[in-house]
Amino acid sequence: MRLETVILLSALLPLSVAHGWDPLGWLFYRHGQAQYIGSLQATPAEGACPEECDCPPTFPVAMYCDGRGLTAIPSIPPRIKYLYLQGNAISAVPKLALVNATNLVWLFLHHNQLTSDAIGKEAFSKLEGLERLFLHHNNLTSIPPNLPRSLRDLRINHNRIEKVIPTDLEGMDNLTILHLHDNAVSDFGTSLKTLKSLTLLDISNNKLRKVPDALPEHLHQLYLEFNSIDSLPEGFLGGLAQLQYVRMAHNQLTDKGIPSNTFNVTGLVELDLSFNKLERIPTVSTTLQHLYLQANQIKEFTLGSFCAIVDVTNFSRLETLRLDGNEISQEDIPTEFALCLRVASSIQI
Repeated sequence: MRLETVILLSALLPLSVAHGWDPLGWLFYRHGQAQYIGSLQATPAEGACPEECDCPPTFPVAMYCDGRGLTAIPSIPPRIKYLYLQGNAISAVPKLALVNATNLVWLFLHHNQLTSDAIGKEAFSKLEGLERLFLHHNNLTSIPPNLPRSLRDLRINHNRIEKVIPTDLEGMDNLTILHLHDNAVSDFGTSLKTLKSLTLLDISNNKLRKVPDALPEHLHQLYLEFNSIDSLPEGFLGGLAQLQYVRMAHNQLTDKGIPSNTFNVTGLVELDLSFNKLERIPTVSTTLQHLYLQANQIKEFTLGSFCAIVDVTNFSRLETLRLDGNEISQEDIPTEFALCLRVASSIQI
């Protein structure tokens, strides 16, 4: 039996080499990681998968190099569209590190040790089809230069960025999601205004003392928690007709710093002003559904903050109201509150 097997393989080998396939390739297939190693059919033109990464035959345009202890970016075959490099110890992106990766659509480099000085000025400039770039949890002090204008999702939170200038984000007309939270930015100036497609902006846990001067007009979600904002500009939400979620917990907001009717705008679904220094309930729209005011200094339950008029058709659509951690109790709620807050399912005092 063994002699017959050897004879059969000896007969197949010349034929297989002539036709470009490897009869022994199955011996090198890792069922656990779905990877060919050392296959005779890999050629420089097609681009062999680096030994330290996985390129599943069932998903040949993806390359998994995450959590491998890498200190440098490996060679990337041109066919790769989805590159996973997170969870390593990569400290640099040299100018030519991505020169062959021009087909990339997703690039995940989060949870590494990248520094701004070690990123080449043109390192990302050739990635003209890149849509998702994850750079969060690194040691960056600035947004890398010449990022692709094709980006739709940029996550650069949990770094050490102190300043954002207009040229950092200029021309990113397709960007819809921007995570810049947990940095050290004190002022965005007008750098956000040109992001005309942006729907989600998270700039919480920075060093902001005021709301950015110019916000993208198509925002749906705005997160500003854990800053030092003590006041809001007049007409803060006036030009943001599509805004539905505003979170400004853990700031320094006072009644004096909020112009009247700032939050009395239709379209707003959720408003979080908890852990501030408010003494009164701000006036909100009757269309608001969730309001969080816990841990302030509120001393009075003012029904007029929710309903200017109460009748069959005029009432608040508020479902959730949190007022716990203030200076009022259940006894301070007026008896007629049920007419105004008739759909509220949760009121915490």
